[in-house]
Amino acid sequence: MGGNIFLVGLMGAGKTTVGRALAKRLNKRFIDSDHEIEERTGATIPLIFEIEGEAAFRQREAEVIRDLTAQQDIVLATGGGAVLNAESRAYLKSRGTVIYLRANVNSIVQRTSHDKNRPLLQTGDPRKTIEELSRIREPLYNEVAHIVIDTGRPNVQFLMQSILSQLGPEHTQTQAASATAQDHHSLPKHSMTSSSTSDTLHVDLGARSYPITIGQSLFGDSALLAAHVAGSRVAIVTNTVVAPLYLEQVSKSLRIAGKKVTEIVLPDGEEEKSWENLMKIFDVLLAEKCDRKTTLIALGGGVIGDMTGFAAAAYMRGVPFIQVPTTLLSQVDSSVGGKTGINHPLGKNMIGAFYQPQAVIADTTSLNTLPARELSAGLSEVIKHGAIIDAPFFDWIEANIAKLVAKDPAALAYAIKRSCEIKADVVRQDEREGGLRAILNFGHTFGHAIEAGMGYGVWLHGEAVGCGMVMAADLSHRLGYIDASSKDRIVAVVKAAGLPTTAPDLGTDRWLELMEVDKKNEGGQIKFILLKPLGTSVITTVPQEVLLQTLKACVA
Repeated sequence: MGGNIFLVGLMGAGKTTVGRALAKRLNKRFIDSDHEIEERTGATIPLIFEIEGEAAFRQREAEVIRDLTAQQDIVLATGGGAVLNAESRAYLKSRGTVIYLRANVNSIVQRTSHDKNRPLLQTGDPRKTIEELSRIREPLYNEVAHIVIDTGRPNVQFLMQSILSQLGPEHTQTQAASATAQDHHSLPKHSMTSSSTSDTLHVDLGARSYPITIGQSLFGDSALLAAHVAGSRVAIVTNTVVAPLYLEQVSKSLRIAGKKVTEIVLPDGEEEKSWENLMKIFDVLLAEKCDRKTTLIALGGGVIGDMTGFAAAAYMRGVPFIQVPTTLLSQVDSSVGGKTGINHPLGKNMIGAFYQPQAVIADTTSLNTLPARELSAGLSEVIKHGAIIDAPFFDWIEANIAKLVAKDPAALAYAIKRSCEIKADVVRQDEREGGLRAILNFGHTFGHAIEAGMGYGVWLHGEAVGCGMVMAADLSHRLGYIDASSKDRIVAVVKAAGLPTTAPDLGTDRWLELMEVDKKNEGGQIKFILLKPLGTSVITTVPQEVLLQTLKACVA
């Protein structure tokens, strides 16, 4: 049954509430079919009913059920009427464990009496409507259900225990694995060895949730790649460095799965993250008559991932895309979270969109061909995650930095997974960087200034961030947020990772000018992510005289 759990029942039965709790408990992705319909159409359920009528809505619902049940390891809360379609009932019955949340009419009336988003309850007598719906749908719920749970007792934990006690081993084993994963500071418990195939995390964003699959030899896994491609067409965007290494293998895997593949190869380099190359993607998509069901695949590092994601967000006002990161930096950071965009001569990543992928597939074997300089650049983002939010992880990085630099498979696997866990949790709480997510920019205010001031591509992004973290640590120390020992630890681990610790001399005025062009800034004031103390972070402005002291101390 693929580890899937499908919840059915009348409106107001608690499918969404129970589904979210169950997904969290079992470390699965939660999806609400009604939310997915709204995401696809850009319209609310009541508006679809009003404009298109119930029959058209039911057709949309059936298409969503078909697509979602084909995914793996999800908890799906279906709409109350999803079982009316015979094909949908067949998909639900055969592709997962179906749980019928059974509620009596009185409970449903009480829970939905003030809900204006239930189109079927907006006319006539709601109680009579619910009684009629129950009469028609009850036999269908029972037909598809593997498990029936009465929801008369309004206690989510009680319902959870009732469900967990009846689930099969394919789910309870996942629960045990999830519990074990809570202890993330011990490498043997949390890392993948060379004999492992893959490990999966989830970015929980409701209807926009998606899996992150991390493992070895994933490029040749046709089923894995194709599982996230709903349509028949795929456009792979890559660059001149990655294409000779992996493009043929990924294309072949997708063709084996029956997909029509278009290949787009762009120049390599941060300086190529431009409007001109974005247009090249659109040129090919239009010339090949790619429709809105075409899935874009970003095969490469952060530059390719950001540009492909932005192209997907804009092409035909939004088409699906998949991140297939091939560098350490993109595997631990840029491929996760939905930030997409291109550079402008006046600022890095200033033009773009928040747009989440369908999936992230990180094949760690691609790191075998990664140059040492690129590996070091990726380690900067690993170090960042420990410094801002997880002191024990920072301790682990210090103790294992030599293994990471030497590309030890188990150490890299752990670093990638823990970094993705940290970022996924931050993104879940603050998808569009309204507050918390800005802490992921530790070192970036200084780093982006270095990149723009030196010219994009002269320093790698990770190199600039590594040096930027040293500068941010110095600034944190000057403000009394961290002690000298913590500052020295940041400098030492950045240096051990093979990253620069001395900033280029851009001139004080130029430094200030570049840092003033930053997305975090408000009212003309430069905002910094600083440590307070090591393992936690704060977003703040600083006195200019202290900032100038840091520039003087850290610049060559």
